[in-house]
Amino acid sequence: MTMDFITVNEYMKKLQRLGSGETLTNVGSRVYMMNSDDKYEMFYLKNKEFTFDVDTSQLPCGLNGALYFVEMAEDGGMADYEGNNAGAKYGTGYCDAQCPHDLKFINGEANVMDWVPSDTDPNSGTGHFGTCCFELDIWEANAVSQAYTPHTCSTVGQVRCEGAECGDIDDSNPDSRYQGLCDKDGCDFNPYRYKDENFYGEGSNFAVDSSKPMTVVTQFVTSDGTDDGDLIDIKRVYIQDGKVFEQPSVNIPKNDVGAGGSFNSITDDFCAQSRAYFGEPHDGFKDHGGMKAMGESMARGQVLVMSMWDDHYAHMLWLDSNYPTDPAVAMNPGVARGSCGIETGDPQDVEVSAVNSSVTYSNIKVGPIGSTYAAYKK
Repeated sequence: MTMDFITVNEYMKKLQRLGSGETLTNVGSRVYMMNSDDKYEMFYLKNKEFTFDVDTSQLPCGLNGALYFVEMAEDGGMADYEGNNAGAKYGTGYCDAQCPHDLKFINGEANVMDWVPSDTDPNSGTGHFGTCCFELDIWEANAVSQAYTPHTCSTVGQVRCEGAECGDIDDSNPDSRYQGLCDKDGCDFNPYRYKDENFYGEGSNFAVDSSKPMTVVTQFVTSDGTDDGDLIDIKRVYIQDGKVFEQPSVNIPKNDVGAGGSFNSITDDFCAQSRAYFGEPHDGFKDHGGMKAMGESMARGQVLVMSMWDDHYAHMLWLDSNYPTDPAVAMNPGVARGSCGIETGDPQDVEVSAVNSSVTYSNIKVGPIGSTYAAYKK
């Protein structure tokens, strides 16, 4: 039976950041949507729209409530790797465009080779191998700032990496981050980076008030309006208090790769011109196939991930503050990403001061473009 419209009614997952017991403290969380006890739910979003409700009011600076898709195997890699006897039921097979090294099991093997414990997180560390795949960040946000970001890769499905192919930072090679299998920076659309400081934030003076729940709609437009067409555009709509807010238009001046102009969605042109405007010399999004490649990954199927985390590397400043933090570049385009101070986000502080933080996702819907919020459209 096919369904043109899929709704996960009353579905709600509240991700609690810190839960302390007499003998256990859990920092952060990550969950996946399942379609059975041993398989992840697979989403095929090209030429569709994806909608959910979210409440980020309890997420201060330095925290990230993320809802995103990655190209994981439906069974968590159980069929592909003899050593994987756990499968999706136990959350195996994770990957993303950062090619993370902190996964303790990759491809059915313990990631113990060259394991180095984290200096700041007793539950974490890094091993020799990373695990890469396409990543589609629908929502990365706290109460201060938010962005949506596609990350492309030169991979099909989940791929274990090592060495240079992981894109690890090598102090002797400034370009090492951009020589791996995936575009770690991604093509992000955060209105604040384009000096629209009044669209999203806490309070009635913002168009979208993060102190209250909201509905977020993301549309994946194809070249011919069919599921078989190439992905060419990712659009965003917000709904709050019965009102519809489109992604605000941002202006990019004429630059080395284009004539500039006004943009309110993610396209190949937006991504290339943004990189030039921000003075970023690398364009990994384009190098790994751009929108067309992202659409091909979506057609292969992706898994929904919901997480809540703090940032032991960059203190989440790339989402909600100035990044890089060098005062010499503070006024450069794209450096300011939110109103949080550059001293915020240190996990040693956040894990004490924000112990009761949480994020709630609910009312997840998938359907033809325009269908999931039809009742709100004029």
